[in-house]
Amino acid sequence: MEQSAPPPYRRIVEEIRRRIDAGELAPGDRVPSTRRITREWGVAMATATKVLTTLRQEGVVQAVPGVGTVVSAPQAGPPDQPQTRARKPARDAPAPERTQREPDGGGLNRHRIVSAAVKVADAEGLRGLSMRRVAAEFGMSSMALYRHVANKDELVLLMADAAFADVTLPVPAPDGWRERMEAGARLQWELYQRHPWLAQYLSLTRPQPMPRAMALVEWTMARVEGMDPVTLIHMALTLLGFVLSTAAGLEDDLEAEQETGMDQDQWMAAMDPVFEGILTSGSYPMYAGIAGIDDDKVNLGTLFDFGLERLLDGMEVLVERRAGGAATVRTP
Repeated sequence: MEQSAPPPYRRIVEEIRRRIDAGELAPGDRVPSTRRITREWGVAMATATKVLTTLRQEGVVQAVPGVGTVVSAPQAGPPDQPQTRARKPARDAPAPERTQREPDGGGLNRHRIVSAAVKVADAEGLRGLSMRRVAAEFGMSSMALYRHVANKDELVLLMADAAFADVTLPVPAPDGWRERMEAGARLQWELYQRHPWLAQYLSLTRPQPMPRAMALVEWTMARVEGMDPVTLIHMALTLLGFVLSTAAGLEDDLEAEQETGMDQDQWMAAMDPVFEGILTSGSYPMYAGIAGIDDDKVNLGTLFDFGLERLLDGMEVLVERRAGGAATVRTP
């Protein structure tokens, strides 16, 4: 009888084990997070969660507070114990890519450094980013980076600018002012989902000189008519502030995963008994009303959709009042 193919989560488990056994991931190294697994293998979050849960149950990895999920150290013991595993000799394995050294200046340039830094920040957050961490991606010392980037502050600014360069404006652009503002807000939201660290880096009170980001905001507001410059900039920054504050939760969740070794689904599962006791007390009828509903009913995405619509509803009142009862449109 022909054997069926292993389920997707199992194939990913075996691939991560292979990397560990080959020496590509050593004891103490962080393994791919659930977010990274979903991107690398194109699977759902539930599958990625099952991968890490299986690896923990088999004793291959462990959650370390303040670090994340890392490769467990080999332990001696009877072979039938799940937490005991034998490591294959890594003598003949190729040297891990992260330790291969380039000759000094061998092809290293600002573009490659920024790309590597974005990759690190996407996976580990800005708190995990350092010149040394980025240099490790090339197997070099951090001094090699300083030939191309002055310091970490300049590097993060270049990273943010590079991220906004990836935004593709829709063609044709929406004609109505509300449709244009919504499209601009959603372009930002999608960008922050790809780069969770970006929303927390940007500031309304201490803005950085970022022409590409400014161009996106300019495009977003280009169809609003009849506003004085001060009102128009207030509208633009209010919209920007809403998107940034909502998207800040993306980085918060990533940092929490690094701290606890648990992704959002695992953390919520661990908290379920506590919340159940609170919700069944009868003291919180609003919260009790959503007990047991699917996670896709209330999350950052639904909060963004709801808040954006209500914010634009309020903007519509202002635009129509200024236009004498009818929103007008201009061509930029």
